[in-house]
Amino acid sequence: MTKGDRPGDALAAGEPLWTPDDLSGFLSIPEKTLREWRSKGYGPPWLKVGKHVRYEPDRVREWLDTLTGSADAA
Repeated sequence: MTKGDRPGDALAAGEPLWTPDDLSGFLSIPEKTLREWRSKGYGPPWLKVGKHVRYEPDRVREWLDTLTGSADAA
């Protein structure tokens, strides 16, 4: 989890948190890649709920927005 994470924002908006499996399907990448990204400090912000990893959908979308343009530079 990164500094500035706001646990509960997605819940306040009425949208459920995503599991790693949900995010894997959304991004069409293996769940193993998400685990590697978390260990390297890369990827979308994540939350630890007990022993479970969760993602706030709005924060995932914001993270994706920061990636746009990186492909344009190539």
